[in-house]
Amino acid sequence: MALPLHTSTLERVWHYTYLTICALIFLFLILPILIVIPLSFNAEPYFTFTEKMLKFDPTGYSTRWYDLLLTFGMNEPDAPRDSSWWADAWNNAAWINATKNSVIIGFFSTVIATSLGTIAALGLSRPEMPGRRIIMAILISPMIVPIIITATGLFFFYSAIKIQDWGIPYLGVILAHATLGIPFVIITVTATLVGFDHSLTKAAANMGASPTRTFFKVQMPLILPGVISGALFAFVTSFDEVVVVLFVGGLDEQTIPRQMWNGIREQISPAILSVATILVIISIALLTVVELLRRRSEKLRGMSPG
Repeated sequence: MALPLHTSTLERVWHYTYLTICALIFLFLILPILIVIPLSFNAEPYFTFTEKMLKFDPTGYSTRWYDLLLTFGMNEPDAPRDSSWWADAWNNAAWINATKNSVIIGFFSTVIATSLGTIAALGLSRPEMPGRRIIMAILISPMIVPIIITATGLFFFYSAIKIQDWGIPYLGVILAHATLGIPFVIITVTATLVGFDHSLTKAAANMGASPTRTFFKVQMPLILPGVISGALFAFVTSFDEVVVVLFVGGLDEQTIPRQMWNGIREQISPAILSVATILVIISIALLTVVELLRRRSEKLRGMSPG
């Protein structure tokens, strides 16, 4: 963005100094994450750059650790890669099973968190709602309370109600992750509702529309970007969470973060770097979607030019 012609020399110096400081801070934050990507292609079982990698020797790079994500835990990893091999990988590979568990838990916890968080945000956005600040503080407390305290509390609570005897797979972890995701949905949807004209809902009611029809025809189209953004944050929160899973998850409920935790404790392997690289790419894609939804939400509410 070009500076105005009337900008003084001091203002120009400060402008470019500010940009430099921001760039350095950005590099400081992003480099430890990006450095994982080339390391995941290391041909050697090391967590450091080898001499061949520094010389950009092709023999110093390999996809062996990505292949290990498919074969680790298989009954016959060296068999020909036909349909039976892929069936073996789907059923027995540790990382694939962890991915399936993470997706299942993340999906259902996101549905619960998005539904409850959206309803709560709609209620809290109304000015006549009594005790809004107290209720908001309670609902977003999972973001503030240390996760270890939340996990410990859930462990004792689940033990008291014997949730493990209910026979519903993943139930404890799903409810716990939904609890952690609700604050993100509330915050994003509440931010979307800022400046929302409640006279629109009153007008719809005056014309005979039911509350349900008013919500889906009037409110939902305007807050949809915020709802989707909150759902994405809730899913990422579930997908990356490990402490609660360690406390309340069963032995067969191995998620990707828990599998990484076990790998660090039991068998340190650069395969963890491959998983981390995939998670970084997924996170970047989700954050890009969130930013696009934020801009669309601002356009719908007339807060930015088209």
